[in-house]
Amino acid sequence: MQAISYKTRTVYDYKREWYIVDAEGQTLGRLSSQIAHILRGKHKPSYTPNVDCGDNVIIINCEKVALTGKKMDQMVHTHYTGYTGGQRQVTARVVLQKHPERLLEHAIKGMLPKNKLGRAMYKKLYVYEGAEHPHAAQQPKSIKFDI
Repeated sequence: MQAISYKTRTVYDYKREWYIVDAEGQTLGRLSSQIAHILRGKHKPSYTPNVDCGDNVIIINCEKVALTGKKMDQMVHTHYTGYTGGQRQVTARVVLQKHPERLLEHAIKGMLPKNKLGRAMYKKLYVYEGAEHPHAAQQPKSIKFDI
């Protein structure tokens, strides 16, 4: 009898960079699509759709993100509390006042895949109100989008 050898799966070790983005004055949708692009790893030549090869992204000054037109009052965010009749709707203006990081997080999360891989990519996103963040030890590279 001949021994059967099983081929082991190859695990690629991708070097993850850290980027910092200032959201001040940037348009919400355009900024979100660029950040989702980096989180997925599409900016790398080694991009593979079924592998999480994206980078970590830190967003500061999320409360200063811009919305065009009447979206501040017309864009509605819906969530469900879990109770009967517990569907709640709030406008983007209210979300920006109470929890400004949620507006960007929601927009970016919607642009990522809806599976385990997308949830793993989303964990590499860090959104902060104000200019301070606790990731100085990672020495993030500043990135500016011309959008």
